[in-house]
Formats: sequence, structure tokens, C-alpha cells
Amino acid sequence: MSLNRREFVQIMGMAAAAGMLPGCDRKSSGTAGVTTKAKAPNDVYDVPKYGNVTLMHFTDCHAQLLPIYFREPNVNLGVGPAKGQPPHLVGEKLLQHFGIKPNTLEAHAFTYLNYVEAAKTYGKVGGFAHLRTLIKRLRADHGPNRTLLMDGGDTWQGSGTAYWTRGKDMVGATNLLGVDVMTGHWEFTYLDKEVISNVKDFKGDFVCQNVFVSDDASFDYKFADFPGFDENSQRAFKPYTIKEMNGVRVAVVGQAFPYTPIANPSRFIPDWTFGIRDSEMQAVIDDLRETEKPDVVVVISHNGMDVDLKMASIVSGIDVIFGGHTHDGVPAPSIVKNKGGQTLVTNAGSNGKFLGVMQLDVRNGKVQGFDYKLLPVFSNLLEPDVEMTSYIEQVRKPYLGKLTEELAVAEGVLYRRGNFNGTFDQIICDALREVGGAQISLSPGFRWGTTVLPGDKITMDNVMDQTCITYPETYVREMSGQTIKDILEDVADNLFNTDPYYQQGGDMVRVGGLDYTIDPRKTMGTRITDMRMDDGEKIEADKIYTVAGWATVGSKAPGKPIWEIVAEYLRDEKVARVKKLNTPKIVGMEGNPGIA
Repeated sequence: MSLNRREFVQIMGMAAAAGMLPGCDRKSSGTAGVTTKAKAPNDVYDVPKYGNVTLMHFTDCHAQLLPIYFREPNVNLGVGPAKGQPPHLVGEKLLQHFGIKPNTLEAHAFTYLNYVEAAKTYGKVGGFAHLRTLIKRLRADHGPNRTLLMDGGDTWQGSGTAYWTRGKDMVGATNLLGVDVMTGHWEFTYLDKEVISNVKDFKGDFVCQNVFVSDDASFDYKFADFPGFDENSQRAFKPYTIKEMNGVRVAVVGQAFPYTPIANPSRFIPDWTFGIRDSEMQAVIDDLRETEKPDVVVVISHNGMDVDLKMASIVSGIDVIFGGHTHDGVPAPSIVKNKGGQTLVTNAGSNGKFLGVMQLDVRNGKVQGFDYKLLPVFSNLLEPDVEMTSYIEQVRKPYLGKLTEELAVAEGVLYRRGNFNGTFDQIICDALREVGGAQISLSPGFRWGTTVLPGDKITMDNVMDQTCITYPETYVREMSGQTIKDILEDVADNLFNTDPYYQQGGDMVRVGGLDYTIDPRKTMGTRITDMRMDDGEKIEADKIYTVAGWATVGSKAPGKPIWEIVAEYLRDEKVARVKKLNTPKIVGMEGNPGIA
């Protein structure tokens, strides 16, 4: 049974007194051996002051302006050196690693355990009106001149209103939220002229050290008058910005998603090149350390956590990497040693569900210690900010009729996040097969997409949360069994390559009407075996099958947008049920703490 706000706050107050809430009896170790121990707070968001600089960070909100449900994964496999290391921990193993008590608000925030029951008790998470309340409170408590708000990207995409306004609704929301600095990924899936327009309207600094104008385009660059473009370096955007905070100089360097033109259509941004660019990052760090004399150097990154961990081991001179892209809610930073000392690496989840709060003790021109908390944003615990609420109502109003259409009722919990098929992914795959008359369906392993609880109505808003991209067109085409296997192998190598620099984002492609066995430990071309149709018929390499899918990265597909296909299917079904979850048989992962 759900609780009203007053009852919920009363229960949380009792839990805080018992030391069961985030920040209670938890330790954070400083970079110079400093250790702090937070007292049991009066409420979840009472963050005791530490040091003299407070850096706040959220990432991968995917345009979710309203509170949502979001189930954490039960499969997040690490292979090679990443096995058993954050972020590749799920469920009870994650709780044990970070010392979080089971059956608490914090356990619910960071794991899938008892998800439906806990979600009905604790309510929704995120929402920009609630997030703004929290940020304003922290700024008031810690002092506005010593706080900085950073956005790790994937902000302008992920909802119907973001799609229809070309990201403008989110630019306005982040301006109202008070974002000081951001970088990007899905931001680059709009047309280049739309990206530039949004960057111009954004009131903070948009920084990307690893985005360059191609040699061919640089001779007559169409955005040469854009303030972020540097003709000498050919960088399309500013690589970093310097912020003065309470007498402390903080340099914030941007690292956009390095594989944007591979994972997403390059036709939208034909003049820009990306990449990890370690050497350029090191050069930027070295140069600004020498010329700008910052006391602190941080990177807001959209690499993904495994890539950030490797970069931190190679590039020296970075104090903290605030990471995104992989949607991992990691309660404490990883400390990575490098030739310059060490770097803290964080990742702050997704969908507006968390706000990372890093407090630094900066003295004598360097970081002496830190305290970090990843605060879950529970809408029941935070009054919505009136001004942000009004803004959200304003930007949604023209589309409410479409967004609030009730399409079906969820029989079970519908979610996406995880290395393999989620239940909402299966609904999408089933819709593709049913509406397209295909034998097999393929759906991208996107990590964004909100959760629907059993018995709740599925609205067009929910469908747009799962499908809303700028290349949504569907297809039905013929493929050989070998081609299907090659697709699965390619994505599996992208996900399970032991070198993080070969991981290009996303989870395993979702499938409908197809089962297979996967061994993530193996090498490219050998991970996928025993491919079979739902009826048990073996997939033959030289046989032709009809396959439905969407989100083609190359040329535009010919079919309807995916949300129209899913909506049509749900209207007919009326009750959305997963008839069969086409999740693979996973071998070789026994004892891996990334699978429950």
C-alpha cells in the first residue's frame, strides 16, 4: 500500500533516527588519507559540510522532467579485470560491497531487490521540480559561491517533449535548474544546426575536449562564428572552463561520448569527429595546469565507467572524473592510481534518480581530502519547486492529449535496464514481430527507458520514454542466419571486450522470437552459439529469415516510427504481458557478482 507524503516523511524520520538512511554510519576516505564519518542525518538530504568546495553532478536524465520509476539491473556483467569490480555488481553483492543494509531506502535505490514492493512503498524517483528543490537546499546550506552543478549529458533526448521541441524543453529546464557546466552524447543526435542553437541557448558552459571539426570541413566551416569553435585547434567546442569557487580555482574539462558517430547516425553531424583522445586529454590537462594554475581539475565524462577507469590510469593530473553513459548508480568513488598520483572516478546513475555530491577539502593548491554521497532523489521526500513545476506544465501542455493516451495495462513490471532483454524491451520486440509479420525482431540495447509497475496503465508517455529518438523508423527485411549471428557477435564484442576502449556503449541487442547461448568470456565471433527459433528450430547460417527492427544508424529505414508500432500493438493487446522473455542462456559466468 502506498503512503501519502506526510506518512512517508514520518516513517523516513524514524528510519533516520535508527541509522537506516543514506549517509548514516558511512565513511569516505580522503585523497590524503583524510577520513570523515557522517552523523546520522535528520533526514536523507542533510549533508554535513566538509571541506570548502561542493561539486554536484547528475547525468543521463534522458529528458525525464517528471518523477518516474526506474528498476536497477539484475545483470551487469564484468569480464576480465572488470569482473567483480564496480560498477559490475548487482543485488546483494552490491549491498555487501558498499556496506548498505538490506531492505532499506538506500538498498531500494541502488538495486532491483524486492523492486515492485519497495517501489510501491517508497514511490517515484527524480523529477526536475524535486531535483531543483534539493539543489537549492544544498546551495543554501553550503553557500552558493562554493557549489557547482555539472550535467554529464544525455539530457536533451529521451521523452516526447524533447523530441518535439528538438531538445529546447531540456535546455530551458537545465537553465532553470542552474546547471553550470555540461558535456554531451545524445545531444548530438539532433542536426548539427540544432545542437549549435541549443548550446547557444544554454546558459552554462558546454565543454568537449574530444570533439573536432574534420579537416575537410574546417576550411569553410559553416559554424565558424560559433564562440566555442577554435580555428587553431579545430575543436568544435570549448575543451574546458575555469570556475572560481570560494577562492578556489576549479577547472572542468569535458569528455563527450567518444563513439557518437559509430553508435548514432553520423549523417546528423557530418563535420564533427570524436574519439577517446587520451593524448589530447593529457595535453589539455598539462596546459591548463601550467597556464591556468587551477587548484582542482575535474572531468565531466560521458565515456562510460569502465572507459573512465582506464583513462584515469593513463591520464595524470585529474583529481575527479564525474562519469556517465553507462547509467551505473555507484555509491562510492573508485580510486585509481596513476603516475601523477590518483584520480577518483564516479558514476551517478540515470533518469534524474541520483544527485552526486562531492565535497573537497582544497588547501595549498591541491585536494587534501574528500567526502562523497550519491543521493537518491525520492519525490515523496522533496517538495516540488513551484517555478520548475510551472515550467514543466508549460512545456508539456501542447502535447498532453497525445502523451496521456492510455494504451494498455501492464500485467507485470515492465523495465529495460540490464545486459540482456528487459520486459519492456520484449514488448517492443513482440510489437515489431506482430505488426510487421516477421519471424524475428531486433531492438537496440539502449540503457534509457523508464519502468511501469504491474497494474499501472501504459500511456503514450511511457512508450515515448522507451523509444524516442531522432531515427525511429522501423524496417522488415530478409536476413540470413549468418547475418543475424554476425549482428549478435558484433554487439557482444562491443559489450564484453576486455579492453574498455573497444566498448562502444549500450547493452546486448534485444531479440524477439529467437533464443541463443552466449559465453561472454570468449572472443569475437565465438561467443554466440545454439541460435533457435521460439519453437526450437535451429537457425541455419544459409537460411533466410524475415527480421523486423528499428533505429538504423546508416541510411534511414522506410517504416513507421517505432512508437507508432508499439502503440498499435498495445491498443490491440489491452493487457501488456510478456508471453516469453527471449533472454539468452548465459554460460561461463558462474560466481560472477554481476549476475543474480
